[in-house]
Amino acid sequence: MASAERGVSAPPEVVFNTAIDPDRTSAWLPEPLRADGTPATDISPTELAARWQAAGDWTAEIQIDPADAGGARIRLDLTGGDAPDSLVDEALDNLAQAVADNLQAG
Repeated sequence: MASAERGVSAPPEVVFNTAIDPDRTSAWLPEPLRADGTPATDISPTELAARWQAAGDWTAEIQIDPADAGGARIRLDLTGGDAPDSLVDEALDNLAQAVADNLQAG
């Protein structure tokens, strides 16, 4: 399993909604999870948590928590294959960019 955390300067709800938006997941989910358009299988809006499960043994779990100054803290856990830490870091970078794009668009 590979895990990472990252802070972003966006409200937790915006980060969560961007993360679970089916039109945006292909921009940030790692290839093994987006290859077949895998939707989130477990979504908990009250806990700002979601889980994706792809064919095979790949899973992604995300948890968004409030942070100082109205920002958010993202925790992402990837399992499956040989999920390297670099894959989790890249996914979080891509999610942060998707959140920034979402804020600029709306």
